[in-house]
Amino acid sequence: MNVARKRVVITDLDNTLFDWVDLWHACFTAMMAKVVEISGISFDDLKPEIRKVHQRHGTSEYSFLLEELPSLSAKLSGKNSSEVFETAIEAYRHQRRQKLMLYPKVAETLLKIKGSGAAIVGYTESMGFYSNYRVRRLGLDGVFDFMFSPADHDIPDSISREELRKYPASHYEFRYTQARHTPKNSFKPDGRVLSQIVETLKVDKSECVYVGDSPTKDVAMAQDVGISDVYAKYGRAQHTEAYELLREVTHWSDADVEREKKIGEREVQPSTVLDTDFGQMLDHFRYGDWNGQRRA
Repeated sequence: MNVARKRVVITDLDNTLFDWVDLWHACFTAMMAKVVEISGISFDDLKPEIRKVHQRHGTSEYSFLLEELPSLSAKLSGKNSSEVFETAIEAYRHQRRQKLMLYPKVAETLLKIKGSGAAIVGYTESMGFYSNYRVRRLGLDGVFDFMFSPADHDIPDSISREELRKYPASHYEFRYTQARHTPKNSFKPDGRVLSQIVETLKVDKSECVYVGDSPTKDVAMAQDVGISDVYAKYGRAQHTEAYELLREVTHWSDADVEREKKIGEREVQPSTVLDTDFGQMLDHFRYGDWNGQRRA
């Protein structure tokens, strides 16, 4: 165990605290199977259109995808997509309820770290709305002191926010965790966000530890900034079929793919490796003594 006490734990979310790839694949394929059934249009014909919409909005989790696919426009005939494709949307939500769960030992480990007095900060590249939902659904609102994520994509002009919400605005917000937006066009391993987190919590870099599932993005970023790095190796599960589909409909542009390729060429040696589960965080560090302001 490292002697130095860590006052702040900064953690990636997707494929570090839960299996995002499996979640995305289950939800997306369930929805599109129903869309194909209702529309009569093949999935292969829809894939290029889906990719263009995702790239236009910079996310593979775009809430208004069905409204913007040209091949589906004729099927809508002026109707709201939520009416025409109601069963497809419900199929997505059903899978989300079934598949969204923390990896083993994540919950109890975060609570032990929290109980020690250390601060816990989430940092993800998934947009705010989706990250907010997952954090609240997983029971982590208040376990995280801060949540750093990109701002949300725009809502189409034809749809009002009030139309989308079935509950009061407060239902969609954190009660305890403080949300922060990352700078626009800031992508890992850009270390600006980690530096921003250190400044926000008023601690020294030596008092922080960062954990993530990508050696060339998460680990390299932490090392570049001078923060103790932890590689969540257990999160690098093989998702051959899911990754293949993700590549076909991804929001990444050709430039993004080239950027990822160059990032992947870097040789990185993690300082600490979690081979089996997140619980190993308790084996490598002591925690506690963050003196920042907390909400009652």
